Amino acid sequence: MIRRDVGNTGIQVTELSFGTSALGSMPDTYGYEVTEEGARETLQMVFAGPVNMLDSSRNYGFGRSEERIGAVIREMGGLPEGFVISTKLDRDMETGRFDAARARRSLEESLEALSLESVQILHLHDPEHSADLDGITRRGGALDELFRIKEEGLARAVGLAMGRIDMMFPLLKDWPFDVLINHNRYTVLNRSADEMFSWAHEAGMAIINAAPFAGGILAKGSAQTNRVAYQETEDEGLAPVREFEAICTRWNVAPGAAALQFSMRDPRITSTLVGVSRPQSIERNLRWASVAISPEFWDALKDLPYSMEDPEANRVYRPG
Repeated sequence: MIRRDVGNTGIQVTELSFGTSALGSMPDTYGYEVTEEGARETLQMVFAGPVNMLDSSRNYGFGRSEERIGAVIREMGGLPEGFVISTKLDRDMETGRFDAARARRSLEESLEALSLESVQILHLHDPEHSADLDGITRRGGALDELFRIKEEGLARAVGLAMGRIDMMFPLLKDWPFDVLINHNRYTVLNRSADEMFSWAHEAGMAIINAAPFAGGILAKGSAQTNRVAYQETEDEGLAPVREFEAICTRWNVAPGAAALQFSMRDPRITSTLVGVSRPQSIERNLRWASVAISPEFWDALKDLPYSMEDPEANRVYRPG
């Protein structure tokens, strides 16, 4: 699998990477639970496979995601050489506080849960959900703390991981991040991150494009779920999904393969981040990533309508 540089940090990540929010068991977000044993089997398969990056967060599953990753790392006797752990500084989930002290405490909690002394990639996560953005951006705030953590060698690359483009784009322009993660805003259904991705690419930032399946529906299919970007959607909102599925049917292409490769074939994108919740989803994503798709299909897909609006504008955020 192709590996690409994360800025000039010396870190390389595979073109496909795996997210672990579902492995922390977040039924409010995904509509299903994941057992500890199921997560363990999935993580073991990830560490044994060709993908070299796992992404987590202090708050995924209220800490369960990192705890389950850390348990498997301990079982293996440490992180395999060349494997990249990406995690995130998070706000206090009860108060929404996200100042420098909270950022530092979030890192300490992550390192303890993961059984690591440092991480390769560390992001500031979801500032749009914090109680006070000023606590993040002011001098001596959480962002200053993020870069101080890098200076101390506790993270080799630092980034910004969030959804809202209107808040994210200005922050990217104001701080020298190595990498970014954005989710649900660059898929076959939505291109609202397009301008931001072009700017970040030109600026030399690595781009990790998360949730290419629009929260899962482009992988599962509209016959199995009506959740788009983690929200239940009426029939009218599912029309673009069904049009996409019809194009895939005409060309005999699996919708999941098309949705995944739409992101992976973009030269601006360093790695495409997909969530996994069981060993079968790893096998399926690896298969979709490598299947041959004709140029004629991509030409046909150009006529598919897409949105430039925020796909989560009306989402009621639930962390579990």
